[in-house]
Amino acid sequence: MTQPAATITAHDTAVAEMAPQADLPAQDDRDPAQVARDMRARAAEASALMKALAHEGRMMILCHLSGGEKTVSQLERLLDQRQAAVSQQLARLRSEGLVQSRRDGKARLYSVADPRAAEVVSLMYRLFCAD
Repeated sequence: MTQPAATITAHDTAVAEMAPQADLPAQDDRDPAQVARDMRARAAEASALMKALAHEGRMMILCHLSGGEKTVSQLERLLDQRQAAVSQQLARLRSEGLVQSRRDGKARLYSVADPRAAEVVSLMYRLFCAD
């Protein structure tokens, strides 16, 4: 079964025309309706990232991992949480592609995998934590 074509509204076209020009290719060679569809797809990606970051525990894990690789035990101590809770949040972050792990002997080290997540965490730190 085929999906119906998305309807581009006047609002979508107006939003596409108001988009920051530095982030988009020259508007004279792109159809405003295509720009609106592209923006909608990117908005869905951004929304998925923000949903993953919308949990305090996951945000704290990413904040700590922004400073470098950490083991689950290190994160447990930093977060004052039990191993099960930390592991559950790491699993969610891993499934979203935001963190990665590597084996180092018996330890598993976690780090931020998605540069967009690292940038958002950095922005949140500047907005809410920096003096």
